[in-house]
Amino acid sequence: MPAPSADPARPALLDIVLVKAGRTKIRYPAELLADDGVRIAVRAPWAGEAARDFGFVRFEKGDVFTEYYWRDRWYAVKEVRDARGTLKGWYCDITRPAVRTGRELTVEDLDLDLWRSADGTDVRRLDEDEFADSGLAERDPAAAAAAVAALEELERLAGAGRFGELVA
Repeated sequence: MPAPSADPARPALLDIVLVKAGRTKIRYPAELLADDGVRIAVRAPWAGEAARDFGFVRFEKGDVFTEYYWRDRWYAVKEVRDARGTLKGWYCDITRPAVRTGRELTVEDLDLDLWRSADGTDVRRLDEDEFADSGLAERDPAAAAAAVAALEELERLAGAGRFGELVA
């Protein structure tokens, strides 16, 4: 007897698993939008239990993240919109390439981040001190070099207003 088919009206869900320093930092469900074998796109509401104010942006209940992960790139790009759909900007995590196993998408956070505001006037590197303190450069110099190169690539794209190329 064949197995029942999935309901096409229900969106496919993935569990996004963000790992940091060998431990799960956060796990949350996200709607799978696309997976072309290289890039995976998902959508999820703000997964934090409370609002988080970074000073330059505030993530809060009602915010929607459209997230892009790559199997061949050392970063993830997250487009952030408020509850009304207004673009806040893009939060980028420097990560090892994403790994999808069934319904689970795992990425390893390498501490470096980049923010680009919606209007492009604020492009900033984040958490460089955490990256330096992580010891990755000593433990895995090749991964540390890939992480720094990924941050530099994202910063160039952000400064040139070319983020649309990543998420198109």
